[in-house]
Amino acid sequence: MAAVLTWAGLLAGATGCTSAEVDGLVGKPRSPADVIRVSPGDNSKGVKADERIEVKVPSGRLESVKVVRTQDAQKFDVPGRIEEDGMTWHPLDDGPLALAATYKVDAVALDGHGRRSARHTTFRTYVPDERFTGYVTPENRATVGTGMIVSLEFNREIENREAVQRAIRVTARPAVDIRPHWFGKTRVDFRPEKYWKPGTKVTVGLHLRDVEAAPGVYGLQDKTFGFTVGRHQESLVDAAEHTMEVRRDGELISTVPITAGAPKTTTYNGKMVVTEMLEVTRMNSRTVGFGGEYDIPDVPHAIRLTTSGTFLHGNYWAPDAPGNTNVSHGCVGLRDVKGGSAETPAGWFFDRTLVGDVVEVVNSDDKKVAPDNGLGGWNMEWKDWVKNS
Repeated sequence: MAAVLTWAGLLAGATGCTSAEVDGLVGKPRSPADVIRVSPGDNSKGVKADERIEVKVPSGRLESVKVVRTQDAQKFDVPGRIEEDGMTWHPLDDGPLALAATYKVDAVALDGHGRRSARHTTFRTYVPDERFTGYVTPENRATVGTGMIVSLEFNREIENREAVQRAIRVTARPAVDIRPHWFGKTRVDFRPEKYWKPGTKVTVGLHLRDVEAAPGVYGLQDKTFGFTVGRHQESLVDAAEHTMEVRRDGELISTVPITAGAPKTTTYNGKMVVTEMLEVTRMNSRTVGFGGEYDIPDVPHAIRLTTSGTFLHGNYWAPDAPGNTNVSHGCVGLRDVKGGSAETPAGWFFDRTLVGDVVEVVNSDDKKVAPDNGLGGWNMEWKDWVKNS
């Protein structure tokens, strides 16, 4: 039997989720774009092929830049170089951007005082007017947690859902009943009734080429990809007890002190699936609907749980909160140190987490997370899930 670990130490959260009393971090709110400037802009859509990727800082220097292009669940690194003055990054290839693709940019910079700042941005390139494409989660050949949901987000409204649904085939070995659920006209998710069994091989066939989704709008993709389900890990956050129990294959392996949302900015209840993991990122309250409460340039070990901005992440600025009180703006915080460390609870959990793992929050004074907020489909009863498939 694995030993049960109990972490000593306490902390707080961010990104829609940090303490409003962060020494030295609140009071002079700045836009992340003022520190690290990325072009095309964050969340841009329909970016033309002749536009150019550029990352620059007005002062200080870039420490690292990583750009990844995703098409049809396939990831491709975009090589580039930082100029000699350290202030600008450009791709090595001056050719056109790929169409119907998602680009993600992760940049880290140091200012003149050696302070680190990070930025994470995303943009999508143009899709010809008479075509539609689906952006797929998870990635090809990924190893994921047992809570992974296959999700397709389309760039245009789907009027003929039946035809599009027939052209998408999701199968598994060992076999299990997998059903789709439509969220509006631009998204369809697929999952089994219960979590996948560890070791399951899942294949997704997108046979959308020339399928008419709306009058005169036809599909681009004819691709097949797959992923593997890894071990089962599920973590239970008790917002009232300020703890998180981490279970691996049904066995308790750790109980970690946490801080959740403060009384006026509570954390969602319900099951949330890990969709993204960032070693370091910037968190700014204005990007998630708050005012200028916080702007933290170097949040370590950030694990995304919802599209709306709920993260589970490391915290180095409020060491007395975890295990004692809830002070965040909706996230779940674990103790960490500036710059991040594998020896802290946040680093320990980050290193043992997969995209597709489930984190469930209970006993928070908030509603249950919506099924379409991130990969929240496990919060919907099976009978309701299959109604519109």
